[in-house]
Amino acid sequence: MNKEMVIDKKLVSFCGLYCGSCGKYLKGKCSGCAENEKASWCKIRKCCIEKGIDSCAECDEYSGVKDCKMFDNFVAKMFEFVFRSDRKAGIRMIKNSGYEKYAEYMAENKLISLKKKKN
Repeated sequence: MNKEMVIDKKLVSFCGLYCGSCGKYLKGKCSGCAENEKASWCKIRKCCIEKGIDSCAECDEYSGVKDCKMFDNFVAKMFEFVFRSDRKAGIRMIKNSGYEKYAEYMAENKLISLKKKKN
């Protein structure tokens, strides 16, 4: 059973991806980051839950996410390279525009992650 793509700030993941545009979520194979209890492997999810924040955009421990080793680890760098993903830009957009506007933009453009700009 496929789900409709919706604009829902609850579908913004802790690291700034938008689950509402994800194929697995839309096919009903994933409940999204916040609801996915099986995602205990995700250190970012665990960190945000422990801090009681909805995403890295609310973290005041680091100057943005650029200094956070958990956010900017090897796996994240590989993900960004392979998918041309720019999660940092997503976190900045959430900080600047809020969750609702971010979710709206991502759903309307059918994006899971903002794309890195080509050099």
